[in-house]
Amino acid sequence: MAAVQVSEAEKVYLMHGVRDGIRLDGRRCEDYRHMEIETDVVSNTDGSAKISLGHTDVLVGVKAEIGKPKPTVPNEGYLEFFVDCSANATPEFEGRGGEELGVELSNILYKVFNNRHSVDLRSLCICPGENCWVLYVDVLLLQCDGNLFDAISIAIKAALFNTRIPKVRISEDEEGGKEIELSDDPYDCMRLNVENVPCIVTLCKIGHRHVVDATLLEKACSVASLLISVTHKGMVTCVRKMGRGSLDPESIFEMTEAGKRVGKTLHAPLMELLQKEESLGKKRQKVGFLG
Repeated sequence: MAAVQVSEAEKVYLMHGVRDGIRLDGRRCEDYRHMEIETDVVSNTDGSAKISLGHTDVLVGVKAEIGKPKPTVPNEGYLEFFVDCSANATPEFEGRGGEELGVELSNILYKVFNNRHSVDLRSLCICPGENCWVLYVDVLLLQCDGNLFDAISIAIKAALFNTRIPKVRISEDEEGGKEIELSDDPYDCMRLNVENVPCIVTLCKIGHRHVVDATLLEKACSVASLLISVTHKGMVTCVRKMGRGSLDPESIFEMTEAGKRVGKTLHAPLMELLQKEESLGKKRQKVGFLG
């Protein structure tokens, strides 16, 4: 993760502000920066989205391809994640630094999104044990100013909402073999139900308090972070502690409750925005929310 050098005076000033509930940019501790989301931005994908969260920019593309189901779940499809930490986003992503972060992000995204509680994986099954849809989710980090996990999760939910999977027709040839035919009609497609797809809320512990959507400067002053994925109903599906510092049980409880509260409020405006943008068709424009 990108590192920022912070002087002791800056650190004390920032921590005193957080203690009093005021951050350097004027936000309260549980406020997000302004977000802008745009979907259907990459032409050669089945779904895509771009998000700007402050000065953090993330692009997500989803490509649906026919593959073979996993032996343990023959009646389900699955998702695969690849995260590209562009060296243009920050010098910290050059070489091994970007590769290691990309692998770490991919592993966490797999745990959060690739399960039947998040996406209806059975709807991705074509022929049990033989064919299924595999959704390749490619994440490109264009610019980094903190809070990558939250931005990526929101962009993934938007891209999955935008994804259109061709309808499949199965026929048998003269020898009894199965043939798969894909519809050429762009409107004859399957859409994913993203209602239960969670959003990630990252809370950074600074002093005795915690903040949501930390900037790189705030992150540098944080002893540890708690990453929480939350559904639209406020259910926590994944919790992971990040950073070298420790968190006491009381802090974990408080941060978890805050994550549930904040995460639950993300979904409604996000879905409203996505549905509104889609209804506008080609007339749509980039619209911000939570700003």
